[in-house]
Amino acid sequence: MNATTDDSIRAALPRISRRIDSIAESATLAVDAKAKALKAAGRPVIGFGAGEPDFPTPDYIVEAAIAAARQPRFHRYSPAGGLPDLKQAIAEKTLRDSGYAVDPAQVLVTNGGKQAVYESFASLLDPGDEVLVPTPFWTTYPEAIRLAGGVPVEVFAGPEQGYLVTVDQLEAALTPRTKVLLFVSPSNPTGAVYAADAVREIGEWAAARGLWVVTDEIYEHLTYDGVPFTSIATAAPSLGDRVVILNGVAKTYAMTGWRVGWMVGPKDLVKAATNLQSHATSNVSNVPQMAALAAVSGPLTAVDAMKVAFDRRRRAMVSALNGIDGVECPTPHGAFYAYADVRALLGRSFDGVTPATSAELAALILEKVEVAVVPGEAFGPSGYLRLSYALGDEDLATGVGRLQEFLGSVR
Repeated sequence: MNATTDDSIRAALPRISRRIDSIAESATLAVDAKAKALKAAGRPVIGFGAGEPDFPTPDYIVEAAIAAARQPRFHRYSPAGGLPDLKQAIAEKTLRDSGYAVDPAQVLVTNGGKQAVYESFASLLDPGDEVLVPTPFWTTYPEAIRLAGGVPVEVFAGPEQGYLVTVDQLEAALTPRTKVLLFVSPSNPTGAVYAADAVREIGEWAAARGLWVVTDEIYEHLTYDGVPFTSIATAAPSLGDRVVILNGVAKTYAMTGWRVGWMVGPKDLVKAATNLQSHATSNVSNVPQMAALAAVSGPLTAVDAMKVAFDRRRRAMVSALNGIDGVECPTPHGAFYAYADVRALLGRSFDGVTPATSAELAALILEKVEVAVVPGEAFGPSGYLRLSYALGDEDLATGVGRLQEFLGSVR
């Protein structure tokens, strides 16, 4: 082979690696970015896209960050796995909220919850390993699984079953390559919360099948109507050391921009993930870590106040959506999302335009009435819209009013 041939081969190679080029863009962030760009251009867009509380981070957390920024020791590198005081506080918080006793050595502090998601799967999966993913799912889960070499296996539960998968469905999806069950309650995008008995049944099934369980508990404090949060780690003790808890400060404490999350798991897995992080990002920024320390070790007073507002908005949104002919929206009992079934609206005419998918319907809604929603394709099958009610009351009322008027015009 001569130099000319070598040059031709190199010229034909893709500029971007197939692994990275195959990643789908975060649909929720894309919708949010488009809504913000339209707002910046002077358009009166109402954004239901991002799951981001409209409240400021509580003052005592901000003050802790300011104090940390003034201390020279926080201007330096710190341990890749997290500040020791924060890891201790997370261990104590995990016992308090999940009822699960862990050692600080079982904690890895990450750059937001997304890094915890990816590093968990990257440390667990070999190429071809399968992960059962209850669907609808948060858009990042399958992409993180694929990046880690795994294969996401969707297990769909529709509105007729409250968006809650059953053991029978999971059993039907099981194969010899299944290694992990992803479990999320309360759920993003649906707001569904599993009852304690269901959590225990699913956990015991996973343990009996020898599966790992990766459970995302980031919405643990956001449940309504007296529905309790139940951690699968404590509901099914038979899982032993094959459970990983993902969490962070973003949603509970209105700290989405601070980028502090964590994973809790067996020491060998956490050590492996910490090694990965040491080469990827090293330590999380020290100032946000100290803010997170104040958050997880402080009172939940501010959290409870935010929850009252979320509950009010939840009831208003669900009532309004269910008042639209052709829309079905089960009442969510957790998180801050409503997941509306709009399949009955597809194939019908709006101002002479006939959307065939929820993606087309979402695009039409943004164009015609300047309301940003996330289509079901981002979370699984078409036919659904996710709306966050974490925005202010006035914007929520205006946005839902526009939806009622526009979707009510269907022919």
